[in-house]
Amino acid sequence: MRRFFLCVGILAAFIFGGSGFAGTEGTNGSERASRRATTSAGKVPTFTLEQAILTALQRNPTLLNAEQEIKRTRGVIIQVRAQALPQINANANFQWTDPHLTAARILGNTTTTTSGSSTGGSGASLMEGLPSQVRDFQAPLAAPTATPGATNVEVSDISYAISVTGTQLIFNGTTFNQIRGTFFQRDSAYFAFRNVLDSLIATVKTQFYQIIVNRELVSVNEQNVRLLEAQLKDQQNRFEAGTVPRFNVLQADVQLHNQIPQLITAQNNLRISKLQLAKTLGLYFQPRRGENPPLEVVGEMPYNPRSIALADAIEMGKERRPFLKQARANVLNQLQQVRAAAGQYLPNITTTGGGAIAGQVIQQRALLSETKITYDDDVRQVELEIQQAYSNLQQNEELVTSQEKNVELADEALRLAKARLDAGAGVQLDVLNATVQLLTAQSTRLQALFGYNSSLAEFDRATGAQSRYSEMFANLTPRATKTKTYYTGSDVDAMGKPKETGEERVSTSTRRTSSK
Repeated sequence: MRRFFLCVGILAAFIFGGSGFAGTEGTNGSERASRRATTSAGKVPTFTLEQAILTALQRNPTLLNAEQEIKRTRGVIIQVRAQALPQINANANFQWTDPHLTAARILGNTTTTTSGSSTGGSGASLMEGLPSQVRDFQAPLAAPTATPGATNVEVSDISYAISVTGTQLIFNGTTFNQIRGTFFQRDSAYFAFRNVLDSLIATVKTQFYQIIVNRELVSVNEQNVRLLEAQLKDQQNRFEAGTVPRFNVLQADVQLHNQIPQLITAQNNLRISKLQLAKTLGLYFQPRRGENPPLEVVGEMPYNPRSIALADAIEMGKERRPFLKQARANVLNQLQQVRAAAGQYLPNITTTGGGAIAGQVIQQRALLSETKITYDDDVRQVELEIQQAYSNLQQNEELVTSQEKNVELADEALRLAKARLDAGAGVQLDVLNATVQLLTAQSTRLQALFGYNSSLAEFDRATGAQSRYSEMFANLTPRATKTKTYYTGSDVDAMGKPKETGEERVSTSTRRTSSK
């Protein structure tokens, strides 16, 4: 299983196209390189995006639980299928009776006589009968004629019986439908695994990008703090030279101390984002690291605009989302439960009352209708998620484009404000305002870059394009999941049957009741 996750992780990691990451380690699929990367930087694990995804696929508990659920459903199949297999029952009885008890019983019930002398004599029992522990043994009676000596009757002290019974189910209306239902349960567990896998990759991407943007925000705030410190020192020097009033010094000092809390907040956000990614990757707390970060990341915030057609994306999402295929498997499973409940009407070795069976059929049909309604709602949910991700992509792409130019303008404005102040033609307030505007523009651009990449990760998840699947899933992928049974395009309904042509009509007629 470890080899399977390694292969899947490598495959899922190389889906990022032209995204470039600047780091100390490459991503050539080498496990040795991955281990070396995660032990660098003073024994603090260091991850690229691909290595983070690979580690999550190997250690994330949610994904591991989803894998165990597939195994559990396979066990259910074996358990239910056993009802249709031949049943062999063997019984054996063994009984042993102590020979001494048997002899005592026989001897106690035997009578002997002897010829006396002329003085006379009478027959006497050689031994009084002892109570026997063998209740079901009846000793044979002695012959009526007198016999010299005691009669020795031999019986067996061992008895046993062995029986072997075989039974085979020929037909009933429930077992075989239940067996088919368990196969759909297995398929549902497999698609749930794929859905967890897609969500996990999207989560790792988002948390990885969050660390990068928080790291950049810390850098931006540190630069602004250093700039304001330099500005404060400059105003103090000017004040000591008598060229500016003390108000300029106080204003620069206040601006500096207003900026420091933002730096502290950015540093805390960076620490929290690292802790969150470490939890997703399944990393344990190491007491030796103390307050040091649990991991470090290597990479930059990429920006690779993608041309997307919304209608095509929605159709692709319907066809590829494991979320919908899982809902389809639930519908087909519930259909088998309806058939199993109705199968109780058919002849069987044991029968139950008709009213109880009718109630079970009604319940199962209602549950089937619920799963169909849920499937239709899931389709609309997929459409909503894709449209939301698409809208967020457009918004963040526009923000990135606008803020790239805005950062250049704000940087130029700050340079001119400093030049005017140095030349005596400007005031300190202009420099402080220009500094704030530059910080705002840089922060907005970083947030837009993060928003675009996180929205792109969500878009890939919503369209089912988060990772690729191939024969590497052979040990988990049921054969049935590759068939047309789980085609979930727009032209089929919850059962996988072709939809009727024409627009759907909603009935708006209401019943009218006449009142007298």
